[in-house]
Amino acid sequence: MKKIVFALALSLITLTGLAQGALPKTKAPEGAHSYIISPADGETVGTSVKVQFGLTGMGVAPAGVKLPNTGHHHLLIDLEEKVDMNIPLPATDQIKHFGGGQTETVIKLSPGKHTLQIILGDHLHIPHDKPVISKKITIYVAE
Repeated sequence: MKKIVFALALSLITLTGLAQGALPKTKAPEGAHSYIISPADGETVGTSVKVQFGLTGMGVAPAGVKLPNTGHHHLLIDLEEKVDMNIPLPATDQIKHFGGGQTETVIKLSPGKHTLQIILGDHLHIPHDKPVISKKITIYVAE
């Protein structure tokens, strides 16, 4: 029930913000940096991939919790287009939300070449003012 209420509140905030032209953005502290701990760029992995997220200069807090200098991770999988940095990140097959404050996950990928990248979102899933986004890495999934 809490998730439904939060989703409805987030939708209302988003629609209100869009009607007003822009949503408020949370400033990221100077020097904040996100990165992927594992897998390594260029690594060949199996179809079950453990992805570990790294963050320096900020803390991790669950979605909906507004604390200074915090955010939560979103994993971008094989995303070619840039995300809109002015609205909440959508939850899709290519944009995975970790609103519980998770710092790792296991994903299933098909064999072949894939890209991974993480971006921090604030309490409302909006990328920070000066986005805290990792380098995009490429991995290869073996059959």
